[in-house]
Amino acid sequence: MKILAFETSCDDTSIALFENERVIQMYTKSQIKIHNKTWGVVPEIASREHANVIFEVLDAVLVDGNASLNDIDYIAVTNHPGLIPSLLTWITVASTLSQTLSIPIIPIDHIEAHIFSNWLERAESEIPFPLVCLTVSGGHNELWYMSDMWTREKLGQTQDDAAGEAFDKVAKMMELWYPWWPIVSRLAEEYKISHPQAFPSNWRKGSNNELFPRVFLEKTGFWFSFSGLKSAVKREVDKRWKLTIHDQRELSHEFQSAVNEVLCFKLLEAARQKWVATVLLAGWVSANDDLNARILEESKKLSLKFFTPIKKLYCMDNAAMIGILAYYRVKYGQFEEKVGVVEVGRY
Repeated sequence: MKILAFETSCDDTSIALFENERVIQMYTKSQIKIHNKTWGVVPEIASREHANVIFEVLDAVLVDGNASLNDIDYIAVTNHPGLIPSLLTWITVASTLSQTLSIPIIPIDHIEAHIFSNWLERAESEIPFPLVCLTVSGGHNELWYMSDMWTREKLGQTQDDAAGEAFDKVAKMMELWYPWWPIVSRLAEEYKISHPQAFPSNWRKGSNNELFPRVFLEKTGFWFSFSGLKSAVKREVDKRWKLTIHDQRELSHEFQSAVNEVLCFKLLEAARQKWVATVLLAGWVSANDDLNARILEESKKLSLKFFTPIKKLYCMDNAAMIGILAYYRVKYGQFEEKVGVVEVGRY
């Protein structure tokens, strides 16, 4: 069974070719250089760039994967959530291919695909259920309980900014460049390396020498809020007025610590309350080394199995996560077999 998977929910054009659960070939065309000029993603520009490289990426995947469109058994495409202009570009291509070649098309939920990225290059039995998964990216921040592969219960989500969105806004405050959260993460790591025994500074507040607050809301609840933390960073940036590279590194470290401590605590608290032995991390921010290290360390203390995508490439928006979810949907009959047009935002 061969699956051709498309992911263009935002600013990366990604196509993957699958043989059952195995990725044969995947190419992702980044738009980072383009969106650096506009200091962030402009939906209309992203959509236009998708259209400009569509057939270049598709041809490369098929040629290097030693396949043709006639070999494809299923087409999978992200249809929600995401930037509407970007989604429409590839949904149009996928729907046209489905109609022209009479190939069944499978619409894919982008967030669910991020969760399934944990099964890429892993055996299905390697990740035991029930489990709790934290999805954390630029637009989404949720905690999910999964009793099995197809039963999900949302335990909580952000009440305002997602963690990744907060990272991005803080980066803008410090006049950093796009893509923002990886830059903040890198600066935070540089501070940690240069200050292995970080000492309290005169301007720090709080009994624990923490510059920024840890916003847990209810300690036993699963909701998140990062707008107050973002405001605290803004006040500190304004107070320092003209930031040096040392300021950027230190503020990045303090901010990242405040975010990741809350994310880690909420995930493990959910595991405790739900009596599960497995926790997952998914979404673009799951590539954050500090967040991974915190969760891994605390999971070991609680004898929990912790999984995150096996490659950082699979943490980002990519067609492989679309293809692996499509594979399992076909394997277990969890889709409506149809040929033709897929609509944005619904199955």
